[in-house]
Amino acid sequence: MATRLLRTNFIRRPYRFSALNPVGPPTVTASTAVVPEILSFGQQEEPPLHHPKPNEANHGLDLSDQARLFASVPTSDLLRSTAVMHAAAIGPMVDLGSWVMRSKLMETAVTRGVVLGLVKGTFYDHFCAGEDADAAAERVKSVYEATGLKGMLVYGVEHADDAACCDDNMHQFLRTIEAAKSLPTSHFSSVVVKITAICPISLLKRVSDLLRWEYKSPNFKLSWKLKSFPVFSDSSPLYHTNTEPEPLTAEEERELEAAHGRIQDICRKCQESNVPLLIDAEDTILQPAIDYMAYSSAILFNADKDRPIVYNTIQAYLRDAGERLHLAVREAEKENVPMGFKLVRGAYMSSEARLADSLGCKSPVHDTIQNTHACYNNCMTFLMEKASNGSGFGVVLATHNADSGRLASKKASELGIDKENGKIEFAQLYGMSDPLSFGLKRAGFNVSKYMPFGPVETAIPYLLRRAYENRGMMATGANDRQLMRMELKRRLIAGIA
Repeated sequence: MATRLLRTNFIRRPYRFSALNPVGPPTVTASTAVVPEILSFGQQEEPPLHHPKPNEANHGLDLSDQARLFASVPTSDLLRSTAVMHAAAIGPMVDLGSWVMRSKLMETAVTRGVVLGLVKGTFYDHFCAGEDADAAAERVKSVYEATGLKGMLVYGVEHADDAACCDDNMHQFLRTIEAAKSLPTSHFSSVVVKITAICPISLLKRVSDLLRWEYKSPNFKLSWKLKSFPVFSDSSPLYHTNTEPEPLTAEEERELEAAHGRIQDICRKCQESNVPLLIDAEDTILQPAIDYMAYSSAILFNADKDRPIVYNTIQAYLRDAGERLHLAVREAEKENVPMGFKLVRGAYMSSEARLADSLGCKSPVHDTIQNTHACYNNCMTFLMEKASNGSGFGVVLATHNADSGRLASKKASELGIDKENGKIEFAQLYGMSDPLSFGLKRAGFNVSKYMPFGPVETAIPYLLRRAYENRGMMATGANDRQLMRMELKRRLIAGIA
């Protein structure tokens, strides 16, 4: 059996929205701050919690008052969070950590124990939610009670290469749904699943090839294909498949049927438990098959006309993202199927560029980050308009970008969107972009933290990837760290005075 937990090629991913947490009593970190009115440096008791009601919240997004943003974070936790975020932004330290994790030091029991203990008490506790689903559920509960921020439960497995591991992973996802179901509905927003964990990668590649060829050659028919929404547009990259693929073998068809069975079992459990399911995205060599399975599942399980259960992910850094989103929405409306979308910027910029270059093709990713921002904001506006008109669309805006947050806040006011009805929510990675999370919460939005869980040793690749992302998120990361420093300085001055 070959399951890959939080795969190790993390250096390829410049900015990703994906996810693991600690055991023991949960702590309030700078990623889990509440927003009451005041807190002095030496205060022993925390002030009463106060989560702003819609009529109390600001209409706009205000990130300027760090005292409010971090008001309920104990100074010791704020110090630790500040230290972790600054360490994650130091290039040589990140490189050293990567070298240690790959070195023979990890093969010796004593040094391995020391390293894992150090990691657990710092980076792991900051970015992760627990070692199993129960611990993660407890962390979700503590975060909500401290901050009003909800949780997305994410079992930290990425890839599986055989049927036995796919079955094991499916049961872990079912257990994650049970953990979410045990929480008050106000505490969590969704669970997250990766199709690559319940369907072998090799089969997803084969299915994607066949779907691409079907799009290229309309006379090419796929007898096994279920009803779905469009997964390509005229601008979609098709260079991955230059010759007609061989049909699926009988064994591959059985494997595909089993994969459909797994995702349908997960969707059914979510439907019965009233737990929304977010399906994560991958790179373009696999994404057609993932979109196909996500949309076919949505057609079967998004029966509630007020709120979808199944959400697919749109990656705005892809040139064809806007076109594909419009096509999928149009088909969903035509079929009267409520649809949920999680909107992200993207995760595989380097690997997409390398593959396209090796084939003599242009990268499917936008040429500039400004174009990616524009695409994200256009898709965001389009989805918010759809969600506001009484349709059954649901939207998760996964972003660490404050400008997108401000634009969404302004658009929500213009559209008269009910921020509390769950149709539109924001999400950020646990342990990152905390001022944005708190600011959006203060503005009246539902905001969630993407909270992965799993054993410490399996979290290492994820943690290093978070470190690389934090170092790469130049402006946002620097602003967050500056706000933390300002709040620590304010508390120090208040304590001395």
